[in-house]
Amino acid sequence: MLKPRQAAPEMSFPTIDGETWTLSERKPKSLSMVVAYRGLHCPVCRGYMKELNDRVGEFAERGVEVVAVSSDGEERARAAKTDWELPNLTVGYDLGIEDARKMGLYISTSRGKTSIGIEEPAMFNEPGLYLVKPDGTLYSAFIQTTPFARPKLEEVLKAVDFINANDYPARGEA
Repeated sequence: MLKPRQAAPEMSFPTIDGETWTLSERKPKSLSMVVAYRGLHCPVCRGYMKELNDRVGEFAERGVEVVAVSSDGEERARAAKTDWELPNLTVGYDLGIEDARKMGLYISTSRGKTSIGIEEPAMFNEPGLYLVKPDGTLYSAFIQTTPFARPKLEEVLKAVDFINANDYPARGEA
């Protein structure tokens, strides 16, 4: 079980930009924010990722480095970045199912085509949002079993403001 104030599981995956994103190598001013999304097949993810893309600058102003990742392969991740118009967002791919489990993510199996006519992968991760301190310890995790009811990004921004202004500690470690 993931616990705040303990080391976050190592996360490392390729990005559409041709880089390898590795959590332990990140040195954000405030926090790293890792947003796990379900993949190209998910219409709810599309809206959430578009809003995240539009708010990347707001997070950066607060010292938060943002990355989004799914278990999709490169082709589907590239299609998501292009089709969903995500120019500001670093998009990773090939998040292994076992790595997703280490992150505490729920895993689903395919139910065929989604409402937008795109086939679900055989197995894929459900959504999660992680805030990780520069020292690699978990600050907070929001983990979902379905595509619905994700943390509102406006609320995450407000939380980051409070954390930064008050040096508010991670909670839930007991």
